[in-house]
Amino acid sequence: MYISSLTLQNFRNYASEKIEFSPYTNVIYGDNAQGKTNILEAVYLFSQGRSHRAKTDRELIKFGKDFAKLGLEFHDADRDYKASVQLIKNGKKNIKINHVQITKLSMLMSYLNVVMFSPEDLGLVKGAPSERRRFIDSAISRLYPRYLTSLIDYHKVLAQKNSHLKTLKIKGEPSDVMLSVWNEQLAVEAAKIMEYRTEFVRVIDSFASKIQKEISGEDLKITYVPDIKTESADKSTIFKYFERNRRREIDFASAQTGIQRDDLRVSVNGKDARTYCSQGQQRTAALSAKIAEADYMQSVKDEYPVLLLDDIMSELDINRRMYLAEKIRGKQVLITSTDTDVALSTENTRLIKIKNGAVIKEDG
Repeated sequence: MYISSLTLQNFRNYASEKIEFSPYTNVIYGDNAQGKTNILEAVYLFSQGRSHRAKTDRELIKFGKDFAKLGLEFHDADRDYKASVQLIKNGKKNIKINHVQITKLSMLMSYLNVVMFSPEDLGLVKGAPSERRRFIDSAISRLYPRYLTSLIDYHKVLAQKNSHLKTLKIKGEPSDVMLSVWNEQLAVEAAKIMEYRTEFVRVIDSFASKIQKEISGEDLKITYVPDIKTESADKSTIFKYFERNRRREIDFASAQTGIQRDDLRVSVNGKDARTYCSQGQQRTAALSAKIAEADYMQSVKDEYPVLLLDDIMSELDINRRMYLAEKIRGKQVLITSTDTDVALSTENTRLIKIKNGAVIKEDG
């Protein structure tokens, strides 16, 4: 899979621009705050339907403008695609692929496959549990649309349950029937989600541990830590688990257990990476997990995803740079940098210089 071109109008600091990409390495370079990361953000938008850093779509529209338009041409082994996104300041997103309206996020995620690397990925190891859940949810959703559907349904029911719990706390009615209805619905979706997460982490661990060993010779272990502590993860067992927590949840006026509290445990050489490992070890573990995500995606989709590398080379020592360069040889990569002196450069590299939201030079 590869991207051939990206067009931007009123997106972030871009007024109007079209960028052509090589099917191999593309180095997007320039000084800080010129708009390099905005290009990766635009590509990511076509894969995820949202920005990886903005909280709202309005932030993506150029200051003083009412709309933004983006276009992307990309290709897989079977066909060519033309995609468009229109953002309206006071309206909804409009997304089309080959002129077909995309009405659900699960539909969009089945087309363009990308994996993004950024310095913030260190949060996979040392950040909050929510960052690790975001990593799991994003990766699985792009591979299995049914997972995303279950995840959305689960959180809708969870919001209804939390609202009901607030009412019950005031009334003090632990035997309320409606709470059991919410718990039953949550149990159905939780069972599906836990099954997906268990298998995903099992495979990611097998890929990532091999990668970590190749990079540093260290032993990496990634373990799924479900919040629901039961011997089995079937819906009946999970429902009973929720029911046993009724009194406690009413007292707190919110759900105190569920897949929304799941986590990953990352260890290096048997030590908890978050607490006992150096920043270099943590960075290597995060890099291994992200490369494993790309490898897993290839194993399912039978095509390697497009890699978006946002200023990560400065975060890696020479050995890790060279490993990454060899790992992605022959694949499409879009990498941002303040200069062109990166270890990923090859004879197939296209250099794209950005200044003040405009392409001022393209080579290769």
